[in-house]
Amino acid sequence: MEKELFQSRHLGNDISQVSEMLTEIGVNSLEQLIDETIPSSIRLKENLEIPKAISEFEFLNHIKQLAKKNKPFRSFIGMGFYECITPTVILRNVVENPGWYTQYTPYQAEVAQGRLESLLNFQTMICDLTKMDVANASLLDEGTAAAEAMSMLYHISEKEKPNAHKFFVSEKTYSYTIELLQTRATPIGIEIVIGNLNTTKFDETYFGALLQYPDDDGNAADYSTIINELHKKNI
Repeated sequence: MEKELFQSRHLGNDISQVSEMLTEIGVNSLEQLIDETIPSSIRLKENLEIPKAISEFEFLNHIKQLAKKNKPFRSFIGMGFYECITPTVILRNVVENPGWYTQYTPYQAEVAQGRLESLLNFQTMICDLTKMDVANASLLDEGTAAAEAMSMLYHISEKEKPNAHKFFVSEKTYSYTIELLQTRATPIGIEIVIGNLNTTKFDETYFGALLQYPDDDGNAADYSTIINELHKKNI
């Protein structure tokens, strides 16, 4: 009985293309290729112990029972990593809605197209609510957003403050945000100054500042006074 091969069940290389590639690398078959690339000492000798097939309904019940064995505890990791609640209407109409990805091929690159469409809808809604001409889309995380903001401030201030190349970052900022800022700052000539907000002397060499709120100790300080002072210095 002829065995079923992967390429015969999926779109891909035909037999002639496979033969051409095997000839190019100097082997006669896919089996020989496997033999020469994966040591026999680490290859499974016996068949996999695969359980009996069950229906989708039975499988869902099974994994739900497994999930109930988890014991969720309160997280104390901090650093901006907090539990969040996704509203049911968002969960049902966006996250769990196959309409965002079934019209594309089932690979991440094409799923991203549906995600981009949802972000466009989000931006449109924000413009409608705020009556602003434009609205930005979401970014990957807090560190990425901070780096984008720093870069934007730097390029905006280049004409007004050509000698300003310092960006202040509060020492109470999350460490991963600081690291990402430093990575982004180095190639474009920005000097990151990490320090105490109350003791740092701000001058014309600063073009911006980042204040963590709440900070990495959980404090929710009132920054209004210092922010007004920074604005007076065009920071």
